[in-house]
Amino acid sequence: MRNGLQWLVGLAIVATLAGCSVAPRAPDTPARPAATPPRELGPLTGSLAHPKSRWVPVGWSELPGFGDDPLHEAWIALLANCARPNAAFAPLCREVRQLAIATPEEQRQWMTERLQPYRVESLAGSSEGKLTSYYEPVYEASRVPTAAFNIPIYQAPDGLVPRRPWYTRQEIETLPEAQAALRGREIAWMADPIDALMLHIQGSGRLRIIEANGVQRTVRVAYSATNEQPYKSVQQWLIGQGVTKIGKWPDDTKAWAAQNPQRVTQLLWSNPRYVFFREETMSELDAAFGPRGAQGVPLTAGRSIAVDRDSIPYGTPVWLASSGPAAQLQKLVVAQDTGSAIVGAVRADYFAGTGADAGRLAASMNQPLRLWALWPRQTPAP
Repeated sequence: MRNGLQWLVGLAIVATLAGCSVAPRAPDTPARPAATPPRELGPLTGSLAHPKSRWVPVGWSELPGFGDDPLHEAWIALLANCARPNAAFAPLCREVRQLAIATPEEQRQWMTERLQPYRVESLAGSSEGKLTSYYEPVYEASRVPTAAFNIPIYQAPDGLVPRRPWYTRQEIETLPEAQAALRGREIAWMADPIDALMLHIQGSGRLRIIEANGVQRTVRVAYSATNEQPYKSVQQWLIGQGVTKIGKWPDDTKAWAAQNPQRVTQLLWSNPRYVFFREETMSELDAAFGPRGAQGVPLTAGRSIAVDRDSIPYGTPVWLASSGPAAQLQKLVVAQDTGSAIVGAVRADYFAGTGADAGRLAASMNQPLRLWALWPRQTPAP
């Protein structure tokens, strides 16, 4: 089996030449606790059950827009999926690779022959849910603290225990013992506290770091751990303070902070959760993809979603339909990530991509959703 990012990038280039144009986290949702996988992973193991949803078999004609989606754009996500498929999808991966440069019509025919659509519903029978979005931000940073860059981004401290609460955000910034535990754990320093908060909320991002010798390079910082404190929305805190214009995240929050500099610390401390990161070097091949999701494979802009894995197993192709002010979406995506706020049967977080344009789309996405799981035929639906 050919694997790794080089294989995926080569196919991404083919897809681009064929006409691919990939479309660019909810604005204030908790950072997703992604896995920390090794570079190469085998097939997923474990339960494929879905205790929070029921799947109802339907015909392909029920899927809105199925005949119009340029499937070659989604095939990159399916190929990434085959680096670590679930047990049901793994037998199809050889065919998926063979169809990487097929026409959309051939890919569509393969799907109708090899997959069965199931409408995803809640246990109460509702097929309506909610779609939000997340993205990978890009920020300027410095390897050493300066007058301008003075907001630290930390690695996880030694002795952090999963599911055991550590110091709150306020305590991390004020208590000598918390500061001592983090001394020397700084990855980099950012300039804007709201940008640093946004990085915590998204759970991963890219930093254009100025090194101590003045050279600039781009690295990826990925979720490593949290302090296991409860997440509190700073937007809800602002509403509680009587602030009404906060619909455009993070611009309105930054505007409020500029007008109320003496209260910025109070704003930040309203959310006790704190996120720690790990640094990942990024080659040109890595830069062509998003961060690794909880499935352990790189996310594909516009074609990867985060789901509640108690509703849809990782590695499941999904037909997504959502209509709202942010976007009109009828397309093939793959369940490749999760998030602590992504809970329920018909619930998804759409990976919009990397950078400012993706961030604007992610910040505006909060609209109705319907989902259909596409499961291999002659394989019992979990």
